[in-house]
Amino acid sequence: MTKTLYLVRHAEAEQPAGGAYDFQRSLTAQGLIDSTRMGRVMAEKQIVIQTLISSPAERTRMTAQVFAEQLGFTFEKTQFIQDLYEGAPRYYLAAINQITEDIDSAMLVGHNPSITYLSEYLCHEILGTVPTCSIIAISFENLTWAEVSNRTGKLLFYDSPEKLAGFDY
Repeated sequence: MTKTLYLVRHAEAEQPAGGAYDFQRSLTAQGLIDSTRMGRVMAEKQIVIQTLISSPAERTRMTAQVFAEQLGFTFEKTQFIQDLYEGAPRYYLAAINQITEDIDSAMLVGHNPSITYLSEYLCHEILGTVPTCSIIAISFENLTWAEVSNRTGKLLFYDSPEKLAGFDY
């Protein structure tokens, strides 16, 4: 059985002002446009997600909500994990390893640099700095979620708003 993971870096957010405000940063107008467009790209690929996991920060929550709307996923079922906010990639991996086995397709919305590091760790591909609102799709053949680890995944695709607009990065 194949498991598919979609790692999403949150869309463009307001500039940080420092301090406690960071958690509450909202998406910019461009961030809302990008997340809608990238969610639509996934919908056009007929991608269905069975679970959605997100950092609880406002910018990740908003990104997850737009993707859920585009993919027909019930946003109220989103699992918010505090450790994904300012958390190291090991927290992201722990969240993935705890997905139940009845799920074959999962999306995780988080922050950089963890999204970049985790993507490269899982599929052993050099992706460089993952731009905001990028989607990295990784498949895992004949593994349980608990077995997902270093170099166990295969990169299926890596899309970003810039790539879709025809810019090389």
